[in-house]
Amino acid sequence: MITISLCMIVKNEAAVLERILKPMSSVADQIIIVDTGSNDATKEIARQFTDEIYDMAWQDDFSAARNFACSHAKMDYWMWLDADDVIDEKNKARLLDLKRTLDPSADVVMMRYLTGFDQNGNCTFSYYRERLLKTSRNFRWQGRVHEAIVPSGSILYSPIEISHQKLGTGDKDRNLRIYESMLREGSVLTPRELFYYGRELYFHEHFSEAAAVLSMFLKEPAGWLENKIDACLLLSQCHSRLGQTEEAMADLTRSFIYSPPRGEACCALGGQMLEDGRLRDAVYWYERALASMPDETSGAFVQKDCYDFLPLIQLCVCWDRLGDKKKALAYHRQAQALKPQDPSVKANELYFSSLGLEISSEI
Repeated sequence: MITISLCMIVKNEAAVLERILKPMSSVADQIIIVDTGSNDATKEIARQFTDEIYDMAWQDDFSAARNFACSHAKMDYWMWLDADDVIDEKNKARLLDLKRTLDPSADVVMMRYLTGFDQNGNCTFSYYRERLLKTSRNFRWQGRVHEAIVPSGSILYSPIEISHQKLGTGDKDRNLRIYESMLREGSVLTPRELFYYGRELYFHEHFSEAAAVLSMFLKEPAGWLENKIDACLLLSQCHSRLGQTEEAMADLTRSFIYSPPRGEACCALGGQMLEDGRLRDAVYWYERALASMPDETSGAFVQKDCYDFLPLIQLCVCWDRLGDKKKALAYHRQAQALKPQDPSVKANELYFSSLGLEISSEI
């Protein structure tokens, strides 16, 4: 059986820290907490689970803090978690099983990170992250913000899922401030930093600036393929918000340079066609979305609804507007089976009922 050091950096996490430390206390053989300036009960809560609590002044550098934490790891592997992450009983059991059965030749274990959820708690956005790392390999974090470790050696993809469930809004401007501080200091952003800087600008609705940065990133030969695909989608959103429809559609098709059409791009193209009244073209792209399969082990940001629910609900709309109620109802039923309580599904139920159509039986 392997041993595990849990490495965490925290600041003012009293509201959530016990939620993650309690289940992990029966998994981890060592718990390391690095506090970067809490003024609430964070450290008092941490002391209920470990004596290894270290203070570190915050330096606007997540990698520095995480590397300080993992430098204290003494077990076979170390694992990182954020204070607002959640491990349910099923995934705790999976983690304990992994601990018992992991081949010690493994260098990195990737685990699925669930970061977006619908109103019923179903995951809508996920991706794989490097989560458990062999201590003797001396892996270290890179990047002051949106920090990451480059996996190497023997890499295992695990079915274990970690949910990121933040309470409150937090500091929405922090990441953008760090990037802007780096630029003021004269730092030259790496391709990865350039991508995430453009992403932060987009989320702050600085669409012109985001478009310029993302376009710059797409010219970088060293940019990661998955980031380039996502940059195309973000750039399309920027151009769309700026009223530049043709450029937005060109951005989406540009993503096909890097991979076969993915559900996210196909749904975006379908949405543009639907908005323009090009219904049969919209049908084509939504059907392509349904036919595509996400490869979550690629490291891509996967929007799960773009591969089933979203194209199904939109195909219902398209075929209804094209006058084929039978096809529209068939797609509604498929969407209903996936998310029976979704507001769009409920609205369609009322709509079809108003037409005198039986929702639960064929026309």
